[in-house]
Amino acid sequence: MTTPENSGLTRRDMLKNAGKVAAVSALAGVAVPAVHASQNNVIQIALVGCGGRGTGAVRNALASPGGPTRLVAMADVFRDRLDSSYRSVNNRAGQGQIDVPQERRFIGFDAYRQAMDALRAGDIVILATPPAFRWVHFAYAIEKRLHVFMEKPISVDGPTTRRMLALSAQADQQSLKVGVGLMCRHCTARRELHDRIRRGEIGDLTLLRAYRMAGPTGSAIAGPRPNNQTELEYQIRSFHAFLWASGGAFSDFLIHNIDECCWMKDAWPVSAKGSGGRHYRGNNIDQNFDTYSVEYTFGDGTKLYLEGRTIPGCHQEFASYCHGTRGSAIISASSHTPSRCRTFRTQNNVISNTNDIAWRCMQNEPDPYQLEWDHLLDAVRRNQAYNEVPRGAEASLITSMGRLASHTGQMVTRDQMLNHEHEFAPTVDRLTLNGPAPLVLGADGKYPVPQPGVVRNREY
Repeated sequence: MTTPENSGLTRRDMLKNAGKVAAVSALAGVAVPAVHASQNNVIQIALVGCGGRGTGAVRNALASPGGPTRLVAMADVFRDRLDSSYRSVNNRAGQGQIDVPQERRFIGFDAYRQAMDALRAGDIVILATPPAFRWVHFAYAIEKRLHVFMEKPISVDGPTTRRMLALSAQADQQSLKVGVGLMCRHCTARRELHDRIRRGEIGDLTLLRAYRMAGPTGSAIAGPRPNNQTELEYQIRSFHAFLWASGGAFSDFLIHNIDECCWMKDAWPVSAKGSGGRHYRGNNIDQNFDTYSVEYTFGDGTKLYLEGRTIPGCHQEFASYCHGTRGSAIISASSHTPSRCRTFRTQNNVISNTNDIAWRCMQNEPDPYQLEWDHLLDAVRRNQAYNEVPRGAEASLITSMGRLASHTGQMVTRDQMLNHEHEFAPTVDRLTLNGPAPLVLGADGKYPVPQPGVVRNREY
């Protein structure tokens, strides 16, 4: 369970901007009775955002062993995405777990409202659209008194982070349970590793390292817009390519490694400096760098070094490590699961280095994607305090801090990031599919990209 007290955020951070979101929640500041599962014990679920991650979240919700769940509504901007998701979950669901007739399959920018309107107070909505829309949908979920599972990152800039923190305080006032898709925090092996580090098994932490170095991932590398798509449709379908929609590849992909390292340190960095570049771009016109290198600094001076790369043909590594005064540890060895956590008596924490291993986690690690749903549903059914938004907002903020440092070439502090006034998409709550996109092509037929050292106070 994550509460404001152990999230790393101060109560002041959470509340000082609460007035900025009052207009988007009709129930702001109103105390209401606890919201929990209905008497028939079936928790109804609506899916908002029917891409791969949303579809996976539905499967995990329906597979949770704590009690019956049922998918009753779906929403997306695009019909093909919704139809594909429906077929996928329907083919795998148990009897009685899917009840989504055509009239509860909603399409359009207001579809999220219709899907949530199909639920009862105390049901759960899954928010799995591109992150830019998170605060809009979260506000309406609070208004409808719904518990929430939202995908990461939950914010992409300073203004949306402040907005999410204020909304989080409103969710607490209504006893709503909120999960955030940083599933590594629910990993059984990582939890044991965290406890061992706290007990001093590898001594005081002196260094953390994180790597996500792979080929092109998701929609991060995007070529020219197809003729059959509007500008806004193209940018949403290729949301990893655009900073306004997702925080780009940096925020959407690197957040897990950053978050698990900060967890082992039990702290959040206070500053970041970074660099990066674009290579072999061809006709691709996305806004991402192909390489990122960031030095995060914690309050006690400890460093977290982060390396990201999306270039084919290069050395690949997807892992996180930490080093202490008495040894070292593997936080994750290859992707998110299984973690293959280990501690070592030396600094040589290579997974094949069996002679120096002090501890290794169990062979068959439980799936953290499933565990995060088991924990959320258990909190709903037992009406226990459960709100991962403060921690999710901090992880999103620290990730954005490293991205801003790399894109501007400046050192950026955590407080500067939180209070930064550049909002990528201030009109995101008013978009229409045939209307203008938040990002506009330049006269050269390309989108603006970061220019470190040239544009120094914002990312483009």
